[in-house]
Amino acid sequence: MATTTSAPPTYRTIAELLEGLGDIPPDRVRFRPYPGTATEADITSIQAHEGRSCELVDGVLVEKPMGLRESLLAVALAGLLREFVIPRNLGLISGEAGTMKLFDGLVRIPDVAYVSWDRFPSGRIPTEPIPRLTPDLAVEVLSKSNTEREMSRKRREYFESGVGLVWMIDPENRTVRVYTSPVAFTTLDETATLDGGDVLPGFTLPLRNLFSELDRRA
Repeated sequence: MATTTSAPPTYRTIAELLEGLGDIPPDRVRFRPYPGTATEADITSIQAHEGRSCELVDGVLVEKPMGLRESLLAVALAGLLREFVIPRNLGLISGEAGTMKLFDGLVRIPDVAYVSWDRFPSGRIPTEPIPRLTPDLAVEVLSKSNTEREMSRKRREYFESGVGLVWMIDPENRTVRVYTSPVAFTTLDETATLDGGDVLPGFTLPLRNLFSELDRRA
């Protein structure tokens, strides 16, 4: 498993910065601290004082968008995964605030993640707020401000760090892309059944059951 990344790039303009981060909207980039100088401590400070979740990329704090629909799907999926993982004592399931340091200088927050016990050296939950941790499964629920280039970069980073499986959930189209590498994927619609593959063998989920969360009413 890789443990380091190359030195972060030096951006000359705001345009280069946004392009390097995946053509994300500028309102997701924090300018305090100044881009290129942010640290993990800034992530925890902003979370504590503002209640906002940020990822750390190239020394830049990037706000992580999460609307109600995305959160509903993430919570529902996390609950279903937990029902499978916990009784078998396979590991842990984290949610949309679960910060993880994939490499030095790179902190990501999967909307849902499964981490097997094998990935905890002590066999216990880390006590630090941003542990050095790579999930077996990383799940991203797409928001409107997510770009294809941003998510492509995330997938590459996930797999380089040792993630075995990535699910990208699209609430608008009600589809899930199942990635087994940064570029190899299968697209499932809501009539299909999602499974855990080699990462979570035995786990299955009819996607109609997941996306029905968006149709609930009084």
